[in-house]
Amino acid sequence: MPDGDFELGLVLGPLRRGPADPTFRIFQDGSAVRATRTPEGPGTLRVRAGDGGVRGEAWGPGADWLLERLPEMLGASDDPDAFVPRHRLVAAAQRRRPGLRLCRTGLVMESLIPSVLEQKVTTIEANRSWRHLVRKYGEPAPGPYGDSPLGRSGSRPDDRRDSRMHVMPDFRTWAMIPSWEWHKAGVDAKRSDTIARAVRVARRLEEATTMEPELAAARLQLIPGIGPWTSAEVLQRSNGAPDAVTVGDLHLPGIIGYALAGRPDTDDAGMLELLEPYAGQRHRAVRLILLTGRTPPRRAPRMPVGRIAHL
Repeated sequence: MPDGDFELGLVLGPLRRGPADPTFRIFQDGSAVRATRTPEGPGTLRVRAGDGGVRGEAWGPGADWLLERLPEMLGASDDPDAFVPRHRLVAAAQRRRPGLRLCRTGLVMESLIPSVLEQKVTTIEANRSWRHLVRKYGEPAPGPYGDSPLGRSGSRPDDRRDSRMHVMPDFRTWAMIPSWEWHKAGVDAKRSDTIARAVRVARRLEEATTMEPELAAARLQLIPGIGPWTSAEVLQRSNGAPDAVTVGDLHLPGIIGYALAGRPDTDDAGMLELLEPYAGQRHRAVRLILLTGRTPPRRAPRMPVGRIAHL
């Protein structure tokens, strides 16, 4: 397990796609449960941190795979000591939240598909699409969380809605989803076509987890429809890439510009310039800045939620 300070919610939080994500649950006792598709098959992993350290238990064909890689997922290979804060705001955030570690799942597609769903739409829309597709085309999670609305021993998740968990569909099933079902899920043809192209070469894309971040990003971006924004979002999770910066985001440059320089109109180039002192650790710097909650005042309406279909 990782040495030093450790905060489970911070480490695994990026894997959760909204409070009703059918593949991820946070329970009131602080434990996290994750249902995923490993190279060995579906698996469910429960992780709980306490005074005695971190304990994991798993179910399904992918259980051994998940337990073997649990330390990596929790940031055992991450090196937070390599980070040197260059701004007072960032230093304060690091002092307040020393348990931040960058997770490394070793799985590309489980992050790639929801990241593609998030392209050019609101997070609410993307989470709704992910939830609909996983519940309709996935399979019940192995173990006690796939068949009970309460889960193990009657414990309740922090979101009190139906907590039955699902594993995302296998690659062949993603490729076979008909166009009208994508429409029902609120996903336009551009995004569904990108996912269809990616799942056809999923095994080649999964190899990116063994590559250096630059080569891994290049591998992902060979797929039409996957650009720097999507590849960064994936590699932050699959590879634990500490320098993967999400460029092309609607809000992030303004947040970084406002937090570090008081400039809410900052663009991608300006954001990268401000983050240059953190070269090699820019993703960690962004995570810490976001944890401060320092965001520019709203000057315009939020991006409207558009639905191309009623679920």
